[in-house]
Amino acid sequence: MDDRWLEVTLPVPADRLDRVCDILTDNGMTGLVVEEEGDFLRFLEQNRQYWDYVDEGLAQRMKGVSRVKFYVPDNDEGQKQLRQYLAGLEELEPQTVSLREEDWATSWQKYYQPIPVGRRVYIVPDWMRGQPVPEGRAPLYLNPGLTFGTGAHPTTQLCLELLEQVLRPGDRVLDLGCGSGILAIAALALGASQAVGADIDPKAADVAFENAALNGIGPDRLRVYAGDVLSDKRLADKLEPGRNQVVLANIVADVIIPLSARAGEFLAPDGVFLTSGIIDGRQDEVRAALEQYGFAITRHLERGGWHAYEARR
Repeated sequence: MDDRWLEVTLPVPADRLDRVCDILTDNGMTGLVVEEEGDFLRFLEQNRQYWDYVDEGLAQRMKGVSRVKFYVPDNDEGQKQLRQYLAGLEELEPQTVSLREEDWATSWQKYYQPIPVGRRVYIVPDWMRGQPVPEGRAPLYLNPGLTFGTGAHPTTQLCLELLEQVLRPGDRVLDLGCGSGILAIAALALGASQAVGADIDPKAADVAFENAALNGIGPDRLRVYAGDVLSDKRLADKLEPGRNQVVLANIVADVIIPLSARAGEFLAPDGVFLTSGIIDGRQDEVRAALEQYGFAITRHLERGGWHAYEARR
């Protein structure tokens, strides 16, 4: 008999998305697929020709709602896993669908399409490799089903837009909180000579190297370390202090603020510090911290309630 899987979908208010993902991860579920509201609305728009059998009120009901998906075996053991993963999330109402294994492998792919970012970046799901890339854009191939950073979120897009404006051929780039490696890999695709990433999540290195390999980038150009740069001096010494023309931090305000005190030591004299992941209402705190530690804000971008800064010493 064919193996069957249970696709579990959690509708989540957009402002609780990160917290829900953290709880699921703490409970042992690492294979999350995040469908943000913007992804969903793009999917509806791209498939408008099929709306004659789609409820026209669906987009309105999804307003402000994102979805987190994961998969468990469709058997008694899977039900036990599901209870474990949902501990602490009892207020959410999971939706479940039983799938054959071959359906499970590709069921989420329909939600991902190439994403043009800024003027030069073109984020492409790896299964769409070979399709034409718009002239003047650098393709960045990712496997969204295996990563926790796909380029769809405004914070990543804001950081990429700043990056393409400041990056010069041959620059060295440091990505603090690199996650899936998308920013470091994009920097290399745009002409950086070397990129280094660091993340407190030990799984980040494997994911970043997998995404790098999809783009023909090896360990000779990208290095990724696990650890906390704020507390681990040995890690800090590996991050090319004083030699990076660009330092990136697409994290959250609570990390960027203390990081502002250390970012300067990693920068070359003419370097630039790019920060993103700053939710509306925290931007003034981050600006104050950057200025306190000797940075001047040279550009400020905002989109969808998120903020990003370009800062120079």
